[in-house]
Amino acid sequence: MEEAKDFPNATVVVRPNQSRGFPHRLMHLLILFLVLCFSISLFVICTVRKTGVATAVAPRVSVSQPCVEEQPKTGLDHWIKSPSSLLHTMSDEQLFWRASFMPQLKSYPFTRTPKIAFMFLTKGPLPLAPLWERFLKGHEGLYSIYVHSLPAYHANFPRTSKAEWGRVSMCDAERRLLANVLLDISNEYFVLVSESCIPLYNFTLTYNYITNSNHSFMGAFDDKGPVGRGRYNNKMLPEVDISQWRKGSQWFEVDRKLATIIVSDVTYYPKFKEFCRPACYVDEHYFPTMLTIQASDSIANRSLTWVDWSRGGPHPATFGKSDITEKFMKKLQDMHNCDYNGKPASVCYLFARKFSPGTLQPLFLLAPKYLGY
Repeated sequence: MEEAKDFPNATVVVRPNQSRGFPHRLMHLLILFLVLCFSISLFVICTVRKTGVATAVAPRVSVSQPCVEEQPKTGLDHWIKSPSSLLHTMSDEQLFWRASFMPQLKSYPFTRTPKIAFMFLTKGPLPLAPLWERFLKGHEGLYSIYVHSLPAYHANFPRTSKAEWGRVSMCDAERRLLANVLLDISNEYFVLVSESCIPLYNFTLTYNYITNSNHSFMGAFDDKGPVGRGRYNNKMLPEVDISQWRKGSQWFEVDRKLATIIVSDVTYYPKFKEFCRPACYVDEHYFPTMLTIQASDSIANRSLTWVDWSRGGPHPATFGKSDITEKFMKKLQDMHNCDYNGKPASVCYLFARKFSPGTLQPLFLLAPKYLGY
């Protein structure tokens, strides 16, 4: 009103609906825009359906889906998971090919506890199994058990054991046994024992001794006599020269690298099978000779399994129930003439053989005091 006094000739026009008209027009335009968009979308959909031509519109991705497409379950789990069973349909050729895989990187991209695989090469049952069970008790996850028996023997081992049945040929059986054990990537050390073997120390000492060693344990020496070089056949040339011919015990401990070399060998083993003399005893010569040629710096040239040759004859002594005395048990741990990682060792053997089934009871009674388990 004060402003009207200053301008007496001004005319005031009142428009009560001015503030409501603009929103109505905006609403009409918005509806028309939505109708237009819907019509265009409908047209595009019909065009794609009729012509089959994709438009440049980016595909819809649901906000509930991850940005990275889910990959099929073919990652590391397929390789690192322990096989639930050794019952497979692979031929020998397929098995050895699969077992020959060897990681080239020393470090593993997952948590891995190295296990010792105890491989029992046996004619039939394991009469000393209760002793081994006590030796292994409480150390689950650090070992695995494999048993290879003659095809005619039908074993009834616990479910926790793994069995692989194979041919009678000794080296064929040992190589096939190694190949099956290699399928479990957690197995890092491989110990071949028989049904007549016993552990000489508790599991902790045994595990540390094997896993901390700079070498694998394979007996290999050059025997120039008739039962050494006398078994050599010149037809093994040029792959194996007589100067490379070695002899040793078949009972060995090797790491994963050497086990892979053994199962992937297609050069030396065919020669041994074809040209080793009838009385050659392939198992006493193939492994020591081949590994001396292929990996001489990796083997300690001695076995971890003690046997008694003092009684003479072509075979080591077999111990019966009457042999298992306190004096004998002390003797088993009083053998200290070897090197371990380049230094004199107080422990040279971790296993011993040959113990008859009748020795189980006295061994079971004396083992806690003298063997530590």
